[in-house]
Amino acid sequence: MNELVLTGNDLTVENVVEVALNQRKISLSAEAKDKIIASNNLVKEIANSGQAVYGISTGFGELSKVYIGKDKNEILQRNLILSHACAVGDPFSAEAVRAIMLLRLNTLCKGFSGVSPAVTDLLQEMLNRNVVPLIPEQGSLGASGDLANLAHMALVLIGEGQAFWQGELLSGEEALARSGLQPVVLSGKDGLAIINGTQIMAGLGSLALYEAKNLYLAANLASALSFEALHGITAAYDPRIHELRPHQGQIETAKLMLNALSGSQYVNSRPGDVQDPYTLRCIPQVHGAVRDALSYVEQVLEIEINSVTDNPIVFSATGEVISSGNFHGEPLALALDFLGITISELANISERRIERLVNPQLNYGLPAFLIVDGGVNSGLMIPQYVAASIVSENKVLAHPASVDSIPSSANKEDHVSMGAVAARKAGKIIENVRKVIAIEMMTAAQALDVQPRQKLGRSTAVLYEKVRSVVPVLSQDRILATDIMAVDEMLTQQDFYDDMRASLEQCN
Repeated sequence: MNELVLTGNDLTVENVVEVALNQRKISLSAEAKDKIIASNNLVKEIANSGQAVYGISTGFGELSKVYIGKDKNEILQRNLILSHACAVGDPFSAEAVRAIMLLRLNTLCKGFSGVSPAVTDLLQEMLNRNVVPLIPEQGSLGASGDLANLAHMALVLIGEGQAFWQGELLSGEEALARSGLQPVVLSGKDGLAIINGTQIMAGLGSLALYEAKNLYLAANLASALSFEALHGITAAYDPRIHELRPHQGQIETAKLMLNALSGSQYVNSRPGDVQDPYTLRCIPQVHGAVRDALSYVEQVLEIEINSVTDNPIVFSATGEVISSGNFHGEPLALALDFLGITISELANISERRIERLVNPQLNYGLPAFLIVDGGVNSGLMIPQYVAASIVSENKVLAHPASVDSIPSSANKEDHVSMGAVAARKAGKIIENVRKVIAIEMMTAAQALDVQPRQKLGRSTAVLYEKVRSVVPVLSQDRILATDIMAVDEMLTQQDFYDDMRASLEQCN
């Protein structure tokens, strides 16, 4: 994979995934380097002028009224990092931290932060050499940026804190040394430039969106397999219907379902029945609304990851440094709450299909709980319980974080977004949804195996074989947690989605 050149202007969510998950190497464009130098030169000039400018020659937050002389500037910037590095909780994954580092570096590339080139050079090299700071999850209010968490990233830049290198947790100083790097001395506005931004919520949100888009595909495929097991009626997917209510996601989902089911002998084969339940008939409307919501979240994220979220903002062209509020995470908080709510709907409707598959009153004559020797065997009775439990948990997690606000910094920061909490909740909901979809896939495959075999659709045939490659047919009771987690693991693999998308393209 070729090197990704950062400009500050054109990063995509896909790029974030490439760097965070696949460790794609990065560099900075010549224009970005020039902008960084120009803004840093203005900060140096101000720092030496005796002017009182927030974050350069003053304290922070409510302490902004305290003037700090140039002789204490380096101490000020270092103390900022030390004092703010008080996040708690479990550490973020290495992938999440790489996303966070990339996004902070990309916004610095825009040249409005006044940061020293030595800082951006070190951030770049840490990413390229996979030095991953330990950043605890909890502590951000999502306004004044993600200060507490980003300070733990900044600790490693100055040779403090902890970082992972080649799988080993080391002191920040040792991790840099082993990777051939040296810490920097912060000055000017460096400390504030590193930690004052929305990169925790944006980084987590970008990775969550990537997974959510894959789960949209997985949910459609799982529902198509259930559709076949229940001999669904494809008339509801007629494109003429969806053109009359032209939401793009709805049109796209109906088309995807028809493609997935292309060639199936199971569909349209319930004599005397002309209408499916909503969980089958309304898949385009429900899943399609999810797809449209994901498009909105992606739009918000791609604006954010190419934005300046500092305070103050350094305008080197005019010689101004202006204090403002671009660090406030409200745009992301609302979008990431929406992401959590949105993706939870895939599990809500999936669990109802699981219930329909295992319930002899609803599954059109299939054995109760999809086991032939019922009674002595419970079959797939309890996986539906598990799915219902997860869906109920998601209802709690989907409560929006953004409706809350707790003032801080002696009420200087008197409204906050809670966007980082929204991002973390969205990630947990996505993990939960993946498990419910895994249960639907294994349940639908079992439902097909307890009825006479017919020809599956072109894509559903591929899906069925993939499920059966990790989970055998259930002929008598066994530990089903193993089966659920095997399918869940399959749904974390990008190869699975690549193969399934290829199968759908063949159907076009």
